[in-house]
Amino acid sequence: MRQQTLSDIEYSNRKRKTKREEFLGAMEEIIPWKDWVDMIRPYYPSGKRGHPPKDIEVMLRMYLMQNWFNLSDEGVEDEIYDSYAMRSFMHIDFLTQQVPDATTLLHFRHLIEENSLGEKIFNDVRERLDKAGLIMHGGTVVDVTLIAAPKSTKNREGKHDPQMHQTKKGNEWHFGMKIHSGVDAGSGYVHTITGTSANIHDIVETSKLIREDDTVVYGDSGYTGAMKRPEFQKDAHLSAIELRINVRPSSIRVPKSYQGINWDRQIENRKSSTRARVEHPYLIVKNYFGYKKAVYRGIRKNLNRFHVLFASANLVMCFRAGRGRDFCMV
Repeated sequence: MRQQTLSDIEYSNRKRKTKREEFLGAMEEIIPWKDWVDMIRPYYPSGKRGHPPKDIEVMLRMYLMQNWFNLSDEGVEDEIYDSYAMRSFMHIDFLTQQVPDATTLLHFRHLIEENSLGEKIFNDVRERLDKAGLIMHGGTVVDVTLIAAPKSTKNREGKHDPQMHQTKKGNEWHFGMKIHSGVDAGSGYVHTITGTSANIHDIVETSKLIREDDTVVYGDSGYTGAMKRPEFQKDAHLSAIELRINVRPSSIRVPKSYQGINWDRQIENRKSSTRARVEHPYLIVKNYFGYKKAVYRGIRKNLNRFHVLFASANLVMCFRAGRGRDFCMV
């Protein structure tokens, strides 16, 4: 156990904890720190040359807070100096050590991105949820969300990000990328995500979001016609899946004089009630973590960050459901 400092003793007399401190406390308990550190260690500098590298767990904690609070490299460094909750989460005592600087975090972030460690963290969380019996199987909800990208051309090439494109949604044009997600229909946990430019149609990524044991897939009207895709027709498992796709409201027409139950609308409402589970992880990532715009150039870097964010969203949902102990026992 870490030895208490005078600051810890002083702050322990506060009347209440802040929401940030409660969130970091929850993450402290539920994250398997040793396993994640061991996951990163093979890619981390050995320290045989140059200055001794910073402790992996310290860098990992700093990197995760950068994602959770949507901060720049310099911004998270400043916040740790300012915030007692963030300093405590880092396990840093200023009498013996200082916060890693922004350049050190930059190199660590590049190491995570280049070795796809964000995806490995996401997969680890999903596997632990599965082993704990918290993920149900047999049904998936597919959906997509648009992530805006900066339109600025103030860069060396004087151009937009070449991997980002425009798409029209409703009567508005959006420039950026899409995050496609597959969510477990029973529990609401995200089990698969992919990233594409915004001009790629939703149904193109559908087959990548379906698990081997899925028999039913839910989706909105944007997924109409997915079964006609060649990847569905050529695959025995995919072609046998029941697609429960919501139809467009305008296609359900009932005369005003009709007094009976509109069964078509009832069926669509049932589909929508199941499909609504896919919105909760998006709410956490966009509103709770504040990640509504792409921060980096290129699909790969942003997708790596989304893997970390959706893994964290799964942990948040697990903790809020009171199943953190089950997750930690795996």
